[in-house]
Amino acid sequence: MHLLVINCGSSSIKFAVFEQSALDLVLSGICDRLGSDSPTITWELGEKSQKNAITLPAGSNHTTAMRAITERIAQELGDTSSFIAVGHRVVHGGERFKAATVIDSEVISGIEACSKLAPLHNPANLVGIDAARKAFPGLPQIAVFDTAFHQTLPPEAYLYPLPYEYYEKHGIRRYGFHGTSHRHVALETAKRLGHSLENTSMISVHLGNGCSAAAIESGVCIDTTMGLTPLEGLVMGTRCGDIDPSIQTFLHRELGMSFAEIDETLNKKSGLLGLSQLSNDMRTLSEAADGGNERARLAIDIFVYRLSKAIASLRSTLANCHAISFTGGIGENAKHIRSRALERLNFLGVNLDRESNETNGSESGRISSENSPVAVYVIPANEELAIAEESLSVINRNNFN
Repeated sequence: MHLLVINCGSSSIKFAVFEQSALDLVLSGICDRLGSDSPTITWELGEKSQKNAITLPAGSNHTTAMRAITERIAQELGDTSSFIAVGHRVVHGGERFKAATVIDSEVISGIEACSKLAPLHNPANLVGIDAARKAFPGLPQIAVFDTAFHQTLPPEAYLYPLPYEYYEKHGIRRYGFHGTSHRHVALETAKRLGHSLENTSMISVHLGNGCSAAAIESGVCIDTTMGLTPLEGLVMGTRCGDIDPSIQTFLHRELGMSFAEIDETLNKKSGLLGLSQLSNDMRTLSEAADGGNERARLAIDIFVYRLSKAIASLRSTLANCHAISFTGGIGENAKHIRSRALERLNFLGVNLDRESNETNGSESGRISSENSPVAVYVIPANEELAIAEESLSVINRNNFN
């Protein structure tokens, strides 16, 4: 029996098929550049196997792509009769959705209602759900929410110091994102520590083009860096992270920028890209900095400074901290970013093993010394597996087997 995972963006669909019992990856791929002149599907069987690719008709939409994905899967696996459910990533579930859930008309209405909080993401997620329901009309569809893991935040962590009616009437509060990734990292860290999740307290650090960190106490998230939207918090690839809110008023008043232009600037033209005026890619910036590019060096310095500051702040919310774990493209691969950030955190009981850091901790993923009071791990990101794990828990809960 197999489980299909769909991670739908505005112009792409990531997909993966897992064997149900052990969640071994059977097939994975991405349908990219939807709506363009040259959309493609790229896929591979298992992990690190040869990639295959085909071009779809120009202008193909999500429904067309889902049909093509279904055909590819059926061709590779024989058919799709072994599928038991489809798991979907949904970015924003607001306060309504505190866990993964079976999708019905009421759930779809709830996701639509949260679209005002994630206008770039939830509508695309709904398109993917609609396309999958048409492609697999007899299968249970399951929504896995990025925000659900953070619904355990206490009021002192999720409320902003604004007039309370803004929260009551409009839902303005900290929601947090990357929750599926942080939950996966917490589970993996607990395994490597030899603890149960309930006995694990840690800081999870997701560093990619989007970046966030979360404080997890006894397996439960109690604080996180992202807020009402994914703009708040750490410096990111193109997002500014934390800034003085009055900067927006200044840009409008003094530079004549519209609110749409300000939103575009803060989300898509800031962060590493804005500071360096070169790239949002840490690999490109690191090479440039090594070659003497001062803007690239400055962007990295600010990224590291803000990162270590955020980790230290989150540590203050935890009664105990067993580990700090890094994930995401930067978290897993930029060893110099990890080492520079961790050097600032010696006072927290972090002792980095430099040789282990150079190899990403090899098989164990541990990059701290054996006598370090706080263990440090590198945990490979696997968003599709994390969605499959949560979907499987819903399947078992509802006896869909």
